[in-house]
This record gives sequence, C-alpha cells and structure tokens, in this order.
Amino acid sequence: MLPYFLGCPSWSEPAWRGSLYPDGSRSADFLACYAQVFNAVEGNTTFYAAPSPATVALWAERMPAHLRFCAKLPREISHGGDLREQLSASDDFRRLLAPLGKRVAPFWLQLSASFGPQRLAELVGFIESWQGGELAIEVRHPAFFAKGEEERRLNRLLHARGIERICLDSRALFSCTSSDPAVLHAQAKKPRLPLRPTAFSQSPQLRFIGHPDLLANDPFMAPWLDKVAGWIEEGRTPYVFLHTSDNRLAPQLAQRFHQQLMQRLPGLLALPQVPLEAQVAHLGLLS
Repeated sequence: MLPYFLGCPSWSEPAWRGSLYPDGSRSADFLACYAQVFNAVEGNTTFYAAPSPATVALWAERMPAHLRFCAKLPREISHGGDLREQLSASDDFRRLLAPLGKRVAPFWLQLSASFGPQRLAELVGFIESWQGGELAIEVRHPAFFAKGEEERRLNRLLHARGIERICLDSRALFSCTSSDPAVLHAQAKKPRLPLRPTAFSQSPQLRFIGHPDLLANDPFMAPWLDKVAGWIEEGRTPYVFLHTSDNRLAPQLAQRFHQQLMQRLPGLLALPQVPLEAQVAHLGLLS
C-alpha cells in the first residue's frame, strides 16, 4: 500500500487504450484497470454536472475500497453566487455521493478567479458544516497569492479548520511554446498563479499540469518530489494528481513522478506494471 495518493484527472480516457488499458478494453472496464495502478482520481466530471443516482450506484459497485475520489462540488455551487445560499445544494450533493462512503475524500471546492477577499465571509459560513479533512479548496483570485494580509486571513481560516488549500502548479505547461491546439487550449484555460505548497491538514493536495514532453517536466517536479517525500516522512498522506495538456500522457507522467519519488524514499514500493495481454484475459475484458 502506498503512503500517499497518486492519480490522474479521470479514469475514462479512451486514448489510454494500448498503454494504461488493454487495446480491446471496454469503457466499462477502465475503472478496474485504472485502480490496479493508481489509488486516487480527480472528480472533474462532477464540476460540470452532478452524476445521476444510477451512475453513483454503478461507481459504488465498481470503485475499489482503496481508491480515493476527489469529487469537485458542481459549479452551480462553487460559482452560483453567495456560498451561504448554496448550503442546501451542497448537502444534496454530499447525500448523492454518500453511497461511495469514505472513498470520497476530500470533496473539492474550486472557486472562481472572481472570488476575492471581500467574499471571505461567505466562505466562513460555507465551511461551518464541514469537518476537518472533508473539504479542500482551490482559490484563484490574485489577492490570495500576494503574500499580504488578505492571503494570511485565508490561510488562517483554512488552517484553523484543517481544510486544505489545493496547490495548482501550471509552470511546466506555460513553459511550453508548442503550437499544438491541445497545449494552446490548456494554456488559455488553466490559471497561471504563484505556488503555495501548503499543508494545513494531514493530506496536502497537489495538482501538477505538465509539459507534453515528459522529460521537460523533471525540473518542475523536482521540488515537489522533495516536498512530497518530506510530507510522507512527517506522517502526512499527500494527494498528487498529474495532468498533461490533453491528458493523453497523464498516466505516464504520474508513473514518472512515482519512479522519481522512489529515489527519495528507498522503501517506497513500485507501482504495479500493466501486463496488457494478461490483463485482458484476467479481467475478461474481451468476453
């Protein structure tokens, strides 16, 4: 068992057939394949639309107990006006995902770039119903990265409640000068903000948006490898998610991160290999 959680933005990527997944695998089998290698996944899909109860029931049936699903609160909640008016919707969403039990940990609240210090009172009211460790928050307003009193107020608020401040590192993505449409789209969509490697709880959260050339990510990953190794040695359980511009290489980048982390933590076990042909036979994916 790994001493930290590692994963990608989703498990439902058809382009991973032939690398992470067997060539002939069905989409229904992606989750089982994914969970053989990784033990966490971002719940990006729930940001755009809440799943149906039937979908949640299917996830509950198929999602292994060891997997952690970081479900984003739907944007109707995070971007829908005063957060204090979203408490009922938030409770409904938590009840919807209740069949997943402890596998949903933590929920993520991704706030918009317009959510600034003047709205901190909303955040205070919103987080009252959450226990420490149940929620992690990503902020994008520049004032929360200015190292001033406004940022300190945010940090004190989250630290006092044991609510993690998600760190998004997009430096590798923005170091790329490619004209590839996927890269340009990602650069237009992702925020470009200073780093804040916080640990306000037992489970620091990192989202790393990588360069399409896997080797080019190494200088940007190196400080995080030291940081994550240090957190693990302190007894924390970090969450680390690796992205690439179109996420076709996200599993390879995550595997590369782990391989390099093993050099810093010699007792760390290797990730399972994916014997693609044997895996098809074992899972009955072509039956």
